[in-house]
Amino acid sequence: MRKETKRNLFVAATYGVALSLGLLLGQNYTAENTHSGASSLLPLGITDKTGKVQRMIDLIAENYVDSVNIDQLQDLAIGELVEQLDPHSEYLRPNQAQKQHEALEGSFEGIGIEYYNLNDTLITVGLVTGGPAQRAGMRVGDKLIAINGDTIAGIHISEKSIEEKVRGRRGTTIEITINRNGKSLPLPLKVVRDRVDVSSIDAAYILDSATAYIKIRRFGAKTNDDFKNALQNLKKQGAKRLILDLRENGGGYFNAATALASQFFTDKQLIVYTEGAHEPRTDYYSSADGIFGHGGLAVLIDEQSASASEIVAGAIQDLERGVIVGRPSYGKALVQEQFGFGDGSALNLTVARYYTPLGRCIQKSYTNPRIHRPPIDTVEFKTLSGKRVYAGGGIAPDVWVSADSGKVSTLYRNIRRANLIEDYVYGRLTKSLPAYSVENYLKGYFLPDREYRDFLEYVQNSGVSYTSKEADQIKPMVRNDIEALLGRYYFGNEAFFKVRNRSDKVVAEALIALQDH
Repeated sequence: MRKETKRNLFVAATYGVALSLGLLLGQNYTAENTHSGASSLLPLGITDKTGKVQRMIDLIAENYVDSVNIDQLQDLAIGELVEQLDPHSEYLRPNQAQKQHEALEGSFEGIGIEYYNLNDTLITVGLVTGGPAQRAGMRVGDKLIAINGDTIAGIHISEKSIEEKVRGRRGTTIEITINRNGKSLPLPLKVVRDRVDVSSIDAAYILDSATAYIKIRRFGAKTNDDFKNALQNLKKQGAKRLILDLRENGGGYFNAATALASQFFTDKQLIVYTEGAHEPRTDYYSSADGIFGHGGLAVLIDEQSASASEIVAGAIQDLERGVIVGRPSYGKALVQEQFGFGDGSALNLTVARYYTPLGRCIQKSYTNPRIHRPPIDTVEFKTLSGKRVYAGGGIAPDVWVSADSGKVSTLYRNIRRANLIEDYVYGRLTKSLPAYSVENYLKGYFLPDREYRDFLEYVQNSGVSYTSKEADQIKPMVRNDIEALLGRYYFGNEAFFKVRNRSDKVVAEALIALQDH
């Protein structure tokens, strides 16, 4: 790696710009930071084709018979160039680059709410604790009717338009007209935009008497500190074992992954190394002062665990520090650097591959992606104890847990694709606060059969057909989804995972594996 400049490397799979359950206004969960590069949109070379593409664009701008959008033309040219590279190199427009920066930095300037669009009206389903919206008096369940006097309900407003109305400089005020419990508040809520900090830890709690559970959403600038703080609190509560959940974690900062992996070793160990055509091999070692260098460790992965998640899982597996549980990971072993341009756009360019401590490159094929066990022609490696591990196709778990058959059913996919569970919960089951505590909810609330039958009727009325056999097959998953979503709505994000984990087969297998280690 070049030493003469500060570089922000990242390893991230493809992220969406919106959450399935809504959007934290002013922030999205995407990829990365900005490296300050040249201001020219097209790089200069030293061949006889130097500047040829830019020259063509200039000729079109100065001589073409009709007016053209030069910015759009440049974007198309750059997009076509990047298209010829690997699937993870990408060109980002200024707003995309900004969102990526905010996402993994873990902070943004906004009001700190999460919403869901229910029947063309935005309903608040989450508030950042201590954030501007909460301080101004906003509550979960509030419906947003207007922003600064402009109606936003019932007009099919786009997410982009909402973002434009909500985002703004820190210290500026936004007025939001609210409908609460069916009645309009007499005056709009005045919310002062501010810096909002969001942890990369989704949940951290004691799963049983001695086992901690920590769910990491992404690898951002503050992930290592967030993790250490969470684990220290759990160790004070008696945690001696740890389940680290990296499922659905698409990656993030490279150094965040190496810092987190370092927490599981108390001596100097090779965590990962990188190498590329223009990048000499660089080794990354643990710092020998890990906060959880001893104790049972299980790492959960699935098909969406990518890049930074795979760096951690690969180090744990190669060095036999813990057990990997779940399904094969995504298979991304590429390292990107982000080069920024003067207009705020950026190029995420793959500059190296990374390799696990044993030398495995777990990159899947670009043309024939695999999310199952490595093929027989994959290169085999052996750990110190003789366990076989493989390159290519992602990280194969030590304990394989197949997906619930119901979750791969066509009916379940159609229900999730149409957001029918969210629509049903927010539209029908959140009319009043529950008359029980979070502890009682977690221990004693299970969706009644009559409620499930009502949900099936709702599904049918929404145009999704099914058989009785299909309805019975997906019942456990749908019930758990509804129970978890309700828990999150009333009691916060951690309650969502506590409810979901009650019937999670992967978590159950991890607990068994930890008993054997």
